[in-house]
Amino acid sequence: MIPLPIDYIGFVFARSKRQIDCQRAAELLDVLSQWHGQAPQSVGVFVNPTLEELLHITEAAPLDVIQLHGNETPAFCQEVREKLQVKVIKVISIQAKDNPKAAESTLTAKITQVNNEPDVYEIAAAKLAPYEGTVDAFLLDTHDPLYGGGSGKTFAWDGIAPYHRWTAAHGIPLLVAGGLSPDNVNELVEGYPLEGIDVSSGVETDGVKDIDKIKRFVERARA
Repeated sequence: MIPLPIDYIGFVFARSKRQIDCQRAAELLDVLSQWHGQAPQSVGVFVNPTLEELLHITEAAPLDVIQLHGNETPAFCQEVREKLQVKVIKVISIQAKDNPKAAESTLTAKITQVNNEPDVYEIAAAKLAPYEGTVDAFLLDTHDPLYGGGSGKTFAWDGIAPYHRWTAAHGIPLLVAGGLSPDNVNELVEGYPLEGIDVSSGVETDGVKDIDKIKRFVERARA
C-alpha cells in the first residue's frame, strides 16, 4: 500500500460498476488499518439506502463517513448520524456542461427572479439550507440520471461560488466532484472556492484504478 497524502477512501455500495459488498469492504478496511501514519477515513457511497441497509453494512464494515447521492431527506441524514455515529456528506447534483436543461426547474419558480433570471445564490441556499445541522459536508457532483453521480463529466465550475458562499457562511465544508482528472484538478483547486475534491473515473485506466494516475492527481491537487 502506498501511503499517499489523502483524507478519504471511498467504497461504493450504490449500484455501479464499482459496487462492492460489505464482506469485500471489511477486507479492504482491514488493509486500510495497516496504513503507515494517519489513515484516511473510510467513506461509504450510497444512493437512497434504507437505514436497515446502512446498519447491516456498517455492522460488517465500520465506516467513518456515509456519502448520500440520492433524494435523502434532512431527517434521514440526521437519523444516520445519530444511529450510526458517523459523519454524513450530502451530495448536491449539478447538471453536466453538455446538458443545458436547468436542474433547478422545479425550484426556480419559487425563487424571486431578477431580470427574468433566478438569483443563483438563492437557488443554492434553497437546496442547502434544509440540511443545515444534519450533515457534516456537502459535495457538488455532476448529475447522473441512472446512478446519481459518477458520470465522469464536469459541470460548469462557475456555479461553485454561490454554493460556497452559503456553506462558508454556515461553517460547512464544500467538496467538488465530477469529471476530475490529473489534467484539470489543479485548475479547479487554484481557481475556485472549495474545501476538498473527490475523484474516481478520472484516475482509472480501462475501468481499473491506475496508481500512476492517482499519484499524479494527488501531487497536482496538493501543489
